[in-house]
Amino acid sequence: MKAKQIRFFSLDENSEAKKTKKKSAVKSAPITGYISPAGKVVFPNKSAVQLGIDTENNRFKVGTQDGKRKIKSLYLIPGASEDEEAFTLEKAAKSYSLSLPFILQRGGIDFGDTKYTFTVKSFDYEEGVTGYELKLANQNPKPEYTGKPRGRKRQNPIAE
Repeated sequence: MKAKQIRFFSLDENSEAKKTKKKSAVKSAPITGYISPAGKVVFPNKSAVQLGIDTENNRFKVGTQDGKRKIKSLYLIPGASEDEEAFTLEKAAKSYSLSLPFILQRGGIDFGDTKYTFTVKSFDYEEGVTGYELKLANQNPKPEYTGKPRGRKRQNPIAE
């Protein structure tokens, strides 16, 4: 995979205090998850097992592709336990989640009104470090185009 420039988020970027605008695989079955209405990136237990998430080292650095305004993909890189810029993966009843509400809002993700899902692909980030790319997909269909017709007007309209 071609090396991408990834900008990582810090913990204080996920707080309401800052209002600055910021610019982010197994072949048998796709690994999926979703974004909850509370702004959490949720991995069901089945997906977490397929990814092989280590329950003791459950910290991840989160980022997007540098230079993009709207988030289309999130990148998760396993971080060291003492890394202060890493987000903690929290265990829920039947899932694992990362709480990122303010980062997702600033990235143009309206998780409150729209259900977003994602597919996970793994990639080699550095030597011995495997990262995960979460490719977001919107569940709502695209609205039908209602604008003006484009192109040349017909000379002879079709008579019925």
